[in-house]
Amino acid sequence: MRIVHVETGTNLYGGALQVLYLLEGLSERKVENILVCPASSQIGSAAQNLADKIYPVPMAGDLDLMFIYRLWRILRSERPDLLHLHSRRGADILGGLAGRLAGIPVVLSRRVDNPESSTWAAIKYRLYRKVITISENIREVLLQAGVPGGKVVCVPSAVDVNAYRHNCDRQWFESEFPIPPQAKVCAVIAQLITRKGHRYLFKAFREISETIPNCHLLVFGKGPLENKLKEQCHHLGIEHQVHFLGFRKDLMRCLCCVDVVIHPAELEGLGVSLLQAAAAGVPIVATTTGGIPEIVHHEINGYLVPVGDTRGLAKHVINLLNDTQLARHLGLAGREIASKSFSIVSMVQGNLQVYTELLGLPPQAS
Repeated sequence: MRIVHVETGTNLYGGALQVLYLLEGLSERKVENILVCPASSQIGSAAQNLADKIYPVPMAGDLDLMFIYRLWRILRSERPDLLHLHSRRGADILGGLAGRLAGIPVVLSRRVDNPESSTWAAIKYRLYRKVITISENIREVLLQAGVPGGKVVCVPSAVDVNAYRHNCDRQWFESEFPIPPQAKVCAVIAQLITRKGHRYLFKAFREISETIPNCHLLVFGKGPLENKLKEQCHHLGIEHQVHFLGFRKDLMRCLCCVDVVIHPAELEGLGVSLLQAAAAGVPIVATTTGGIPEIVHHEINGYLVPVGDTRGLAKHVINLLNDTQLARHLGLAGREIASKSFSIVSMVQGNLQVYTELLGLPPQAS
């Protein structure tokens, strides 16, 4: 089996990390993988030993119509069994058109739960033979838009649970970050964009810090709202306790020293960062939106509140910070959920099953 994968993300987190897991698993199952990605992308470097070929190509987003031609040329040259489009930006529509022109069946991974009109969905999803959603919530969004049920398959995202089984090195942690000794530590892991809801978290954190003065918040992520969010922290008087750290490659070493992960998103397809937190054994306080409840089970491995409920966020975080035994109990439950329901093996096998069924091949053993 020969697959061309298209991933347009430049940083190795979220969807791009899932593609890397998939390439590794498919390679172990003797699938030939060809990766198309931006020339400057991190996945291009990381996949050197996982993909049989890598095509670094220019990608300029949704309006880069020349991407259709570039991808068409690759497909005509490689003649794969199918084309798998893993990301939206510049890949879904344009990639689908390239696959159609090359006569190659196309599979699309959908990682976001943004609603689409039935008219647009009727046009767009004709380009794909199968659509793989990373959560049941996203699958339901597509069904409500009129996409045929037989075309949509849910294969949840995965996390490498073993990679997050670390013991906290508090001495390193306090030397790496501006965290005082004995401080309580919360974290949010998300792009600094509107739909991730940081503004709600910062309002809640003012109440948290007033109740627990030695609490600090680590903000992992980058994005266009960084300066605006820093200004908000200044106006709220919490700027000395909120630390913007960008994305880090050593998140598994960091999370084991975090007391609570908070995710106040307005929209969320599933939430890979929540899988990472669960794998690290950290309790989670998040919103009820999108696919989040598929990871965070209320009062089992964390707490869920409505979008924008800053008081609810604060209440549950304060409760967990004050009750270390409860926090540990919920954290261990989260690790169990991640292990059972979001393993890399299951994710790889789920994608492979879509491929084999689409191509009319016999099922491959996991």
